[in-house]
Amino acid sequence: MKFLEILFQHGDEHAAEAVQYPFPAFVFGVIAMGIFLALALVTWSYRDVANRHEHKGKDSHGSSH
Repeated sequence: MKFLEILFQHGDEHAAEAVQYPFPAFVFGVIAMGIFLALALVTWSYRDVANRHEHKGKDSHGSSH
């Protein structure tokens, strides 16, 4: 039981130390939103790509599929 007492005392000493972030918490949300918007822009840019290539359409006889 001595080990657990030492472990809990060690935890109590470090519990008072606060983590300091380089910027406020809402900035993490802004960064995440920016990343998701960038990914959405990339996804949106590939819309309707299959219809731009006639040689790969359903009526193509040269298709390998």
